[in-house]
Amino acid sequence: MDRDFPADFLWGAATSAHQVEGGNVNNDWWDFEHDPGSAARESSLDAIDHFSRYREDFALLKALGHNTHRLSLEWSRIEPAPGEFSRGAMAHYRRVLAALADAGLTGFVTLHHFTLPRWFAAQGGWLGPQAVALFARYCHHVAAELGDLMPFVCTINEPQMVALHGYLEGYHPPGITNPTLWKRVGRVLLQAHHAAVQAIRSASGSSSVGLALQLPLLAPIRDDEACHALHRVMQHEIVDLYLEGLIGPDRGDWLGVQYYRKQWVDPASPTIFADPPEGSQLTQMGWAVHPDGLRQILHRASATGLPLYVTENGIATEDDTERLDYLHTHLAALAQARAEGVDVRGYLHWSAFDNFEWSEGYGPKFGLIAVEHDNDFRRVPKPSAYAFANVATTGRLDLFGHGRATA
Repeated sequence: MDRDFPADFLWGAATSAHQVEGGNVNNDWWDFEHDPGSAARESSLDAIDHFSRYREDFALLKALGHNTHRLSLEWSRIEPAPGEFSRGAMAHYRRVLAALADAGLTGFVTLHHFTLPRWFAAQGGWLGPQAVALFARYCHHVAAELGDLMPFVCTINEPQMVALHGYLEGYHPPGITNPTLWKRVGRVLLQAHHAAVQAIRSASGSSSVGLALQLPLLAPIRDDEACHALHRVMQHEIVDLYLEGLIGPDRGDWLGVQYYRKQWVDPASPTIFADPPEGSQLTQMGWAVHPDGLRQILHRASATGLPLYVTENGIATEDDTERLDYLHTHLAALAQARAEGVDVRGYLHWSAFDNFEWSEGYGPKFGLIAVEHDNDFRRVPKPSAYAFANVATTGRLDLFGHGRATA
């Protein structure tokens, strides 16, 4: 049978530093987790101890058929105080990225994945007067020191969610609920991406630079003008603003598409978003599963003209049979988008491991690999990890879930 995906397609999974490393005590998320008035349910503490176990983790992912891996660098380790760059942290991340390459995994390296250094947050975070310049300085430093080990660099992870969760919903740091600031921060983050692209390119000519956007499939909950009007606003602020803002010489070389769910808007809802319609399949996060949304979103993102990579897609569930179904149906949607002409060159599942899921703590299980926290953080691949390996190693969807492929 012919392959559904080409031999050079990139297959892997994703993590972020704060969610897996452990001990990131100098950022705004650590403070948020320990604020009794915040939305955070528990402390990240040791996470899954990836900081000291990265070599074994990379070897395991390679053994599971992955040829790429997405991770992030912790800004607060690299620049623990303004303008003070830690040689020890840079040496650690050089070892991490070298180990990634030695394991045969192509690195997608994210420079900002939700967490900010405590000092940056104290200066106003993304609303601070020097926010864009300070972020660009950090990106330039990292690219100058590590660019030779970063084939793909992602400037910012999900700028829309940084703005939405942190400044409108108050669900993430800094815990603000202000519609004006929400919109302002989104635009600042788009500027920060452009500035970061320029900074990275000036420091390292070897890295391909991109942006990772979470793009939900949005819809009005009712067929009335108020719902349609709100839908137009949210579609612009969460999706179109960013896709249409990727213009000019500093827009980047590729776009990361992150898709999880269909989401309905409702002006009558105090949260703007409506509960999914009755009968929807829901994840542990309460998100509605809608596989064809991935195909639709990939088509929308392709209007940028940039090569696309699915840099996150996955389901929070304790039931791995649900994950098997989610993976299979979403990979089929991905294959269909490619068959329809969309230039998608890779797929990275969220997440590699069950990890710290921000304000939800350790409850939601997104991983292909379970982690036994009370048994020295033992890693246990789930059946979905082997099913994914079958597709990753053969490029064939018909082999998904049929034992362990050998080709």
